[in-house]
Amino acid sequence: MENARDLAEHGARSERKRRDSFGMFDGYDSCSEDSSSSSSSEESDEEVPALPANLPIIKTNGQVYTYPDGKAGMATCEMCGMVGVRDAFYSKTKRFCSVSCSRSYSSNSKKASILARLQGKPPTKKAKVLQKQPLMAKLAAYAQYQANQQSQVKKADVPVEGFDWGRYIGSGEMSGAPVSCFKHVPMGTSWGDITEGVRVEVANTDSSLPMKVYWIASIIKLAGFKALLRYEGFDGDTAHDFWRNLCVPDIHPVGWCASMSKPLVPPEAIQHKVTNWKAFLVKRLTGAKTLPPDFTSKVQESMQFPFKKLMRVEVVDKTHLCRTRVALVEQVIGGRLRLVYEESEDGSDDFWCHMFSPLIHFIGWSRSIGHRFKRSDVSKRLEGQTDAPGQLFVKVKDVDQSGEWFKEGMKLEAIDPLNLSAICVATVRKVLADGYLMIGIDGSEAADGSDWFCYHSTSPSIFPAGFCEINSIELTPPRVSRSPSAPGYTKLPFKWFDYLRETGSVAAPVKLFNKEVPNHGFRIGMKLEAVDLMEPRLVCVATVTRIVHRLLRIHFDGWEDEYDQWVDCESPDLYPVGWCQLTGYQLQPPAAQASRERPPSVTKQKKKSQQYKGQKKRVALQVKEEAVEPDEFTFPQAATERQSPAPGLYIKQEP
Repeated sequence: MENARDLAEHGARSERKRRDSFGMFDGYDSCSEDSSSSSSSEESDEEVPALPANLPIIKTNGQVYTYPDGKAGMATCEMCGMVGVRDAFYSKTKRFCSVSCSRSYSSNSKKASILARLQGKPPTKKAKVLQKQPLMAKLAAYAQYQANQQSQVKKADVPVEGFDWGRYIGSGEMSGAPVSCFKHVPMGTSWGDITEGVRVEVANTDSSLPMKVYWIASIIKLAGFKALLRYEGFDGDTAHDFWRNLCVPDIHPVGWCASMSKPLVPPEAIQHKVTNWKAFLVKRLTGAKTLPPDFTSKVQESMQFPFKKLMRVEVVDKTHLCRTRVALVEQVIGGRLRLVYEESEDGSDDFWCHMFSPLIHFIGWSRSIGHRFKRSDVSKRLEGQTDAPGQLFVKVKDVDQSGEWFKEGMKLEAIDPLNLSAICVATVRKVLADGYLMIGIDGSEAADGSDWFCYHSTSPSIFPAGFCEINSIELTPPRVSRSPSAPGYTKLPFKWFDYLRETGSVAAPVKLFNKEVPNHGFRIGMKLEAVDLMEPRLVCVATVTRIVHRLLRIHFDGWEDEYDQWVDCESPDLYPVGWCQLTGYQLQPPAAQASRERPPSVTKQKKKSQQYKGQKKRVALQVKEEAVEPDEFTFPQAATERQSPAPGLYIKQEP
């Protein structure tokens, strides 16, 4: 009969545990010795079940905590000494924390360790775990172990966590661009319905328990990957709100704790508010949304990138925009590539861009379209080098060049790749194959065309004549030119009609430009992380200050407006708040106002540099009028020269 009663009691306990879909400690509803503490309103109306007499308890700091199992709530691994919740341990006997510990226990080394202890020899490091210790001593040791681990993690995170987005954005009106605006980033196409009000399970930092515990939190505000969270039970109290990156491993959908046998414990600051926390959670979570069950696995999958070290690509020559060179992938961080030019002996001659950048191409691309290319002097490849497969690169739209098409000498407006804050009067200098064009900025060109740059005809960085006027954007007129073929224009204000008449030119037909404007979701004032395309290794704190169709004006926080850059809404050089933290890339914080000096005003020519990679405070460099170098080769095709658009030349034309 006693056995029958025991089985019945055990079955009842198991049934209660199965009904506990939140993974809470059994009996936690009565966790305090003083169970008469006040409860908050309707959540405590249900009757609290009596605490089973044989349920194990542990007292810590005056509180009584119960554990899920009715026999021995905590367990110690007999192999490694790890202390944890017994139900989470491996095998029916719950003697080991994992399969590996169970197997190691039966190994010869383990047997030798036990034999040595029985013979009175000093125990080995592994054998020490067999010496029985009081439970509280084990808990204290485990607590110290966790504290040390957390301390090490914090130290490791310091370099990436140098800038605190949460403190910068706060809980006010400042907002971050949503992840769905950035299709090229991890989770960019599968962010889904993650909005304010979504519930997650997150580590409870307000607990004196010796093990890691969790609690439910609600998303109060979203800014990119970052979310302002509030523990359930604090209601309108904002004092304990905290920011977390939703894509880090320690954020889980509701139900994860139950499936992983992890304890849900309310923060100590609100433990007295409710007597029946299970009923509280049932009421709060009924009808609520949470993260998808496969959210973590999707994040991990989206963090895999196809480009690998030592892959060979063709990339724009940063010293001569009109040509490409071969470079090797040296590093991949979050989809951004550090490319080292093949001829660089010490690896310092590098260039940063995203793997979806229009500046990189497969080996042989220049030959296929008739683009200027600088041949490499390197005769021997390094071991492991391989040409990057063509399918890894962004495909451009097919265009029909047989009918009315761009012609050499046609005028248009384009973003200046050497001064990304300006949209300038420009000219089609060469027509290449597959819809590519070589563009020159009127009045600022080198005599040999070494600063021409390449755009595809569908690029959102070139516009028909009149685009700036229609959209109230300042158009940079031509200046005095050193090239006889591009005379300067001194009449101000600039008028397209007069300029075309005086130069005997025609404007490129409006119908040839890309008029597509996606529903990008950006709004003025949104915060984001953006590449400084004049120093493309830097990712900076930035703000969207203007939107013209698909064209965004990006302002780098803490810097003068003259360093703003025009960028397309689909540029792979824009990232949501928290991207640097997620990928491990270094984020540049806003410049301190006191440490900045406004540089003396310089002419456009001085701002232009033969090297695409400029400095934040741009150094005046004279553009060299060099002849084509002997090791440079121009592929014959529909045209000759070609250069990739500088990483920030993205603009939109009128619809």
